[in-house]
Amino acid sequence: MTAERRTAQHTPHRPAGSSHRSRRTRLGVAIAVSTALAAGFAATAANGATGPRNAPYPASSAASPVRADEAADGFASVDALGQDGTYGGRGGETVTVRTLADLEKYATAAEPYVIVVAAAITMDPKGKEIKVASDKTIIGSGTSGHIVGGGFFLGQGVHNVIIRNLTIRDSYAGTWNDKEHDWDAIQMDGAHHVWIDHNDLRNMADGLIDSRKDTTYLTVSWNRLQHDNKAFGIGWTENTTADLTIHHNWFHETEQRNPSTDNVAHAHLYNNFLQDDPGTDITSSYGNYARGHTNMVLENSYFDGLNNPVTRDSTATLVQRGSIFARTSGRNESGGGTSFDPHSYYAYTLDDAADVPALVKAGSGPRSSIAAASTTAAATTLTVAKDGSGQYSSVQAAVNAVPAGNTARTVIAIAPGTYRELVKIPSTKQNVTLQGTGPSRKSTVIVYDNASGTQKPDGSGTYGTGGSATVAAEGDGFQARNLTIANDFDEAAHQDMSGLQAVALRTAADKVFLDSIITEGDQDTLLLDTAAKDRLGRVYMKNSYVVGNVDFIFGRASAVIDASVITLKKRWNGSSAGYVTAPSTAAGRKGFLINNSTVNGDVSASTFYLGRPWHAGGDATLDPMTTVRDSTLSAAIRPAPWTDMSGFSWKDDRFAEYRNDGPGAGTASGDRPQLSDTGAAGQEVADWLEGWTPSAS
Repeated sequence: MTAERRTAQHTPHRPAGSSHRSRRTRLGVAIAVSTALAAGFAATAANGATGPRNAPYPASSAASPVRADEAADGFASVDALGQDGTYGGRGGETVTVRTLADLEKYATAAEPYVIVVAAAITMDPKGKEIKVASDKTIIGSGTSGHIVGGGFFLGQGVHNVIIRNLTIRDSYAGTWNDKEHDWDAIQMDGAHHVWIDHNDLRNMADGLIDSRKDTTYLTVSWNRLQHDNKAFGIGWTENTTADLTIHHNWFHETEQRNPSTDNVAHAHLYNNFLQDDPGTDITSSYGNYARGHTNMVLENSYFDGLNNPVTRDSTATLVQRGSIFARTSGRNESGGGTSFDPHSYYAYTLDDAADVPALVKAGSGPRSSIAAASTTAAATTLTVAKDGSGQYSSVQAAVNAVPAGNTARTVIAIAPGTYRELVKIPSTKQNVTLQGTGPSRKSTVIVYDNASGTQKPDGSGTYGTGGSATVAAEGDGFQARNLTIANDFDEAAHQDMSGLQAVALRTAADKVFLDSIITEGDQDTLLLDTAAKDRLGRVYMKNSYVVGNVDFIFGRASAVIDASVITLKKRWNGSSAGYVTAPSTAAGRKGFLINNSTVNGDVSASTFYLGRPWHAGGDATLDPMTTVRDSTLSAAIRPAPWTDMSGFSWKDDRFAEYRNDGPGAGTASGDRPQLSDTGAAGQEVADWLEGWTPSAS
């Protein structure tokens, strides 16, 4: 059946809170630093979320339980069809519902709403599917939000809808392969930009999820799809236009459509866990199925006990890599053409397939805390010590123990010592703190020596600049405190190598707080990045040291380095020359702000630039930005402190100073732009943080 594809442009509802703010003092926003997690977590969670206004149940919703600041990943995050990502009802009124009448009233309304389901709501009549309108978030309050005996329908052109943290169940009408009752948990016909996340879907009369008639820009993540004949059907169209992402879902005891993917232009399936228990009445017919002209990429999933775990039609493209197959039988297919690269559409991080069962079992389905942003949560503390006196002897082992999808903070307390290892905090593990427990920043050191040109042990190529990082933090809410993160790659010993960049710390996340740390390296020490070009990545560093020589603070994050010391270091051959910053800021974003800090080092006078514009990949749409204000500059800074890079002129981008002092400071000129008092009022710490108040865990 062919459905008309939506082409009309839609102007998305923009979140509230984007208006011009009142200006702060010279030192910017006051940063609340509290060692009590309760205060810190509550303050952090409250920022960016829209509180309830005129909710039906004001007593229960006085402190909003909704993570209204969260938006989708995967294809649902892509800017297309006039919709810039998927953020649901964020910016609209937050309401709490406990009755079918209220749920239907707000779900079908024209206005944006964040709808908190705080009870088990039974559909009447059985099988009823509420027709959800655009710009809605429907989210369960903790684990109490249940939809019983029916579900939701998203019709042609409905867009920007989030369905999260709900249990949708029990429309089953007594027939296992029911062809009479089309009673799904979630059905979509021609919708776009939909995020289905952290739900428990089970025991329905027909499918658990049906994505039909060119529904596109869909992400389905961290759900439990269980005990049903038909789990997840995709298609009902002759067009091959839809784009969808399916990751970290648990398909458990479902016979077919796991999923069945028909005529999908880009189907990206990764880190899913498909499990068929032995000796039960339910036996899988097949697992992931690429039908028609589907173009599918399947990565790092885990198949346990399935018949025909991976199948494709001869007309479909299916490229699979990195998955594990345990106790499977029958068809397990790949091939059939050249696939697409999901990274060209959005950023994502793969978990190892061997870890998927534990990760998905622990992290899928409704979370007691996922909707409890304003509920004080006790921090979990994991201890690390090289001598075996802690719970773990390596930092990465402790990171691995953090459950995926966590929302409460986990503090990894690291005993003094030198930990020579690589540490990666994936995007699925949020609110992780690395904290040294010694008397100084130098007591606890995490160090490694990979460079961009270092060959990987498996022979698959070199690490590249970003991959060379000693510590890579991709989970939002990352914090590091009272420790040193270093890359001690020996440039002098590897002058024959191509690619001497060696990153100590890479962040690619939002709300990153770096407090009282040292980051040390040579070229490309500190990479402050974002998860994707169109994603916000705020970083606040204070009371810290950054040591390096060439482009050693770089990336596209909106980052503040406050009350810190930037130490200039000589090159491998003893010469003095370098660049402090190399921003690759996206247009319309803030870049780097160095505020109330000191730039010095044992290097020659007039040898270092404050920065140059990094148009990563030659991207002319970028608008790099560095502002250095209210700081002390040593004589090492050149009189003309900005310079060009790779054919791009710094004068075409955004570089400026304000009220700096010291021997390296200078007066306004064509080579040294200075902000006016009025211009400086719009470039303070608070303008970078955009309503976020960093708080120590």
